[in-house]
Amino acid sequence: MTLVESLSRIGFARLLPAESRGLIEACGSLADWDAFCASWNDLPHDGYMADGGRYRRRRHATFAVSRAGDSERRPHQPHYQSRDYNPLNGGVVRWFEPIEESVATGPTMGTMLRFCAQVFDALAPPEVATWHVEVHQFRIEAAGDVVGNPTPEGRHQDGVDYVLVLMIRRQNIASGTTTLHTVDGCDLGSFALEQPFDAVLLDDARVLHGVTPVRPIDPAQPAYRDVVVVTFRRV
Repeated sequence: MTLVESLSRIGFARLLPAESRGLIEACGSLADWDAFCASWNDLPHDGYMADGGRYRRRRHATFAVSRAGDSERRPHQPHYQSRDYNPLNGGVVRWFEPIEESVATGPTMGTMLRFCAQVFDALAPPEVATWHVEVHQFRIEAAGDVVGNPTPEGRHQDGVDYVLVLMIRRQNIASGTTTLHTVDGCDLGSFALEQPFDAVLLDDARVLHGVTPVRPIDPAQPAYRDVVVVTFRRV
């Protein structure tokens, strides 16, 4: 089953690292991949956590992406979700620190956005000429007996059309299992994104997703989960 067929039939597509990297790299260059990944080491804390947690770091950027896969970074703007989609942190205009310019305009970002556009264009009506795209860099940290919660809002939708979640790095963590469900609560499966380029693509209108909390394997060592989340919404 192709990516497009899987998204069309069951609402999600799981990609293992070798397949994921091959499909993404076929859309361009990953020449700055190492620097792209290293930028997760400079993410500020998310200051909007309604649960008071200090376990999440993030940066954010928005793009306009055409059906041809051409991308243009838009002026920095806030991220907003209604409480219908995010009962914990929704209903608030959230200004996150921007993704660094060298990362946002580098070859890996452009290639990743072209890959997404190639897949999601095949599912969208032809009148969709441009996508509103948001990119989120997330680091979820755990320390000692303090867990990190990748999705503190629980099972949820993002309020967009399509989503890519791509693993960057797991360091000294246990759990962090992705769970997928239909909108009426039926289980669609679960798996852990463990290696760089492990990925899942979602039809957001049809699938609820969540991630179980992460704990350090060795409490004396740094423990974190780094992912990039890319959302595509029709304009």
